Amino acid sequence: MAAAAAASAILAGIAATGHLDKESLAMLQFLYQRNLARALRILDMEGVKRITGQNSKRSIFVVRGETDKSDQHLCLLKPHFCSCPSFFFDVVVRHQHLCCKHQLAASLAEALRICKDQTVSDQELAILLLEKRSKRNRRQVHYALQEK
Repeated sequence: MAAAAAASAILAGIAATGHLDKESLAMLQFLYQRNLARALRILDMEGVKRITGQNSKRSIFVVRGETDKSDQHLCLLKPHFCSCPSFFFDVVVRHQHLCCKHQLAASLAEALRICKDQTVSDQELAILLLEKRSKRNRRQVHYALQEK
């Protein structure tokens, strides 16, 4: 978990300045490898939206896919979660990455203060979470059945 702690420290430094310098970029490249370039492409497309509950102030991120604008994933930074298949297989099951490109894009967008912000009622936020959760569960069951 030293890599996760290093990543958190780098992101905290970026958040403190609101700027991604060459040194931080190099360290992120070392930690995240190919997911960094993918996350940066998502940021270039302004593909990160933070949705916050009006009363609870709880936030989720909706992050678009790298190539398909209609492909959107629900991300939580704490606890660690994304609705994409890569998170499930590469992060949770195989432990190949610290996070998926969508989580990295959300973390960077938050640190750089470039999220598109939207405030909704807590009830609307709960409905959005339930809709995304059921869609993700159907997809993961489908993939699990394909692997057998």
